[in-house]
Amino acid sequence: MLSEGSDGWADVDYFFAQVSVDDGLVDFKPTCGNILSAVGPAALEMGLVSPQGDETEIRIQAVNTGAKIIAVVKTPDGQVEYEGTTSIDGVPGTAAPIALKFMEVVGSSTGAFLPTGNIRDIIQGIEVTCMDVIMPTVIVRASDFGLKGDESPDELDANRQLFDRIEAIRIEAGARMGMGDVSRSVTPKFGLLSPASNGGTFSARYFMPWKTHISMAVTGAQCLASCVLTPGTVADGLLEKPISSPASIEIEHPSGSIDVLIEYAMTGGGFRLESAGITRTARKIADGNLYIPSTVWAR
Repeated sequence: MLSEGSDGWADVDYFFAQVSVDDGLVDFKPTCGNILSAVGPAALEMGLVSPQGDETEIRIQAVNTGAKIIAVVKTPDGQVEYEGTTSIDGVPGTAAPIALKFMEVVGSSTGAFLPTGNIRDIIQGIEVTCMDVIMPTVIVRASDFGLKGDESPDELDANRQLFDRIEAIRIEAGARMGMGDVSRSVTPKFGLLSPASNGGTFSARYFMPWKTHISMAVTGAQCLASCVLTPGTVADGLLEKPISSPASIEIEHPSGSIDVLIEYAMTGGGFRLESAGITRTARKIADGNLYIPSTVWAR
């Protein structure tokens, strides 16, 4: 749901709900980066923001988490441009690029970069890093589950013993992260890391959490990229870490790869994330009107 910005900074407030089609569960805790890709164009189409020239910069507040994002949308002749040559692995066709820059996203759900207070924890006998950058995520080496890390989503989804172990770890991690009982929540998410096999920075499998993502979530990608840049995490030894900022991180996933640009600094307190950037696309599929009785919502 989109509305006019309410905090004095944002042009648009973006409120997200994740719905489980299997059991009707609705979770308002997370945000979604892939849906976020369409927020800028939709805000322009809805008249919440006016075009500013050939490109329009739109300041977005993710209401669920408080994250601030700047989206840059192509608007030649005052119209949203959807057609273009930018391709996204896992997305059919090509379209115009939409640049997203995420700011103030550390501790978005838990209030801390490392919600357990540790760079690594041992949970259910498995070494994990629990990190909160845009999306709170429990991060583990694939090899610690006896996996190579290049398994397909179908292979992983068929391995119910694996999912039982993941869920037990995720629930305990959620409690340690200060998130309470997460057994009915889609957060924290879960990510498996392994060395790259096709020239990327590293490879990952991401869980939503009860099903394997067929590619990679935008929010999850930025948390995983931050993890591999942070010294001492479970990612140590899986890759040669970039040594300068901004760092271009290419994450291999089941449908190809996704690139994340991380601006960071190494301080006396360790790794400090400054911003995370990514390029996505969107296309207009349909529009319509939803009528709500005034007795339900006075606005």
